[in-house]
Amino acid sequence: MPNPERYIAASVRWRRDYSPELWSVRLELEAPFQFRPGQYATLAVEDDEGLHERPYSIVSSPREAGLEFFFELVPEGELTPRLYRLGEGDRLWVRRAAKGLFQLDSRSGRARHLMVATVTGVAPFVSMLRTLAAPAGGEPGGSTAPETLALIVAASRSWEFGYREEVLALAERLPALRPVFSVSRPWEDTAWTGECGRAEDILRKYADAAGCQAAATTAYLCGHPQMIANAKGILTRGGFAPRSIHEEIYWIPPKAAARPAASRD
Repeated sequence: MPNPERYIAASVRWRRDYSPELWSVRLELEAPFQFRPGQYATLAVEDDEGLHERPYSIVSSPREAGLEFFFELVPEGELTPRLYRLGEGDRLWVRRAAKGLFQLDSRSGRARHLMVATVTGVAPFVSMLRTLAAPAGGEPGGSTAPETLALIVAASRSWEFGYREEVLALAERLPALRPVFSVSRPWEDTAWTGECGRAEDILRKYADAAGCQAAATTAYLCGHPQMIANAKGILTRGGFAPRSIHEEIYWIPPKAAARPAASRD
């Protein structure tokens, strides 16, 4: 059994599948767990081969009971195949300390926020939006409500948007929120009638439409490393300073230097 001084025991309260590779779970923890919207938690599963752990962005708001996560199955990965086998009532572990600096900017004075995600990269943004929309809401980490929350979520096909309906509902409660969902393979999703293209393909279009000028905006990029690299280049050429671009890379490209990532396999 993992050291209880470092880990909290947890169990799966519910599971929701969106596709054969994408699913969400809500965990019930046996001890309090504190975090800020946008942070990640390290999950661990123990089996005959030992303890396997990886960090994952938290979907839930700190104002909710339990922890919610959005996973993508990596068949050759160390942890997601083990997490995929878990159902209601199954047990796992959570490291006691949340980590991560990928949080809503409340210090710069910039009132506009441009959020860009691919598939499970929407997780920290849902945590932020749920917190802002909560009855005792307000900006996570601050007291000033954002003027603009432009959110771009891209996926290959529409059934990979695990939280689309919730985000659209949150937009009814958050006047600042302007969500856009886009698919990059519409020929595989012929029923889709919304925006098409990769996140970086439509970034300038919707940033401009939302009035997200570089001097007044903090940008947040979360998910696929290639999207983050491309979007960062676009924003930098558009006048965004490095300090106003926040990144959360969900895995490390093979030739890139190793550094912490918020969600891996």
